[in-house]
Amino acid sequence: MAGTGTAVAAPARAAATYNKECGTGYTKVNEIPVPGRGTVFLTYNAATGKNCVVTKRNTSAGSPLWVGSWLQRNQELKSKQEEYGFFTSYAGPVYLDAKGKCVDWGGEIDGYVVARYKTNCSALAQTGQQAD
Repeated sequence: MAGTGTAVAAPARAAATYNKECGTGYTKVNEIPVPGRGTVFLTYNAATGKNCVVTKRNTSAGSPLWVGSWLQRNQELKSKQEEYGFFTSYAGPVYLDAKGKCVDWGGEIDGYVVARYKTNCSALAQTGQQAD
């Protein structure tokens, strides 16, 4: 005898989206998903030559979690800018002048760390464009 029930899928968690947390003039040029938790966004302002990183949780509901954002010119530890703490929505923005330079960047949400190294170099960074 087969059961007659209705299976209900758990609601999908909304993915984090970039909502201009870095301010006007910054365009999203790259991102790293933090699986099941959120996204780290890299942005660029062509007028100022500055990059910005913000790490956003998928939801701002619930308790604060440990969230962090960091950014540096490729292999230049002394240039590193970062922000870490307990946040309900996002960490950052952190800014760095990196016109014409490759950047290392990443973030963390609740112990899950993601990063990319030597990305968005020179021509792409200067135009503020990056293929997704």
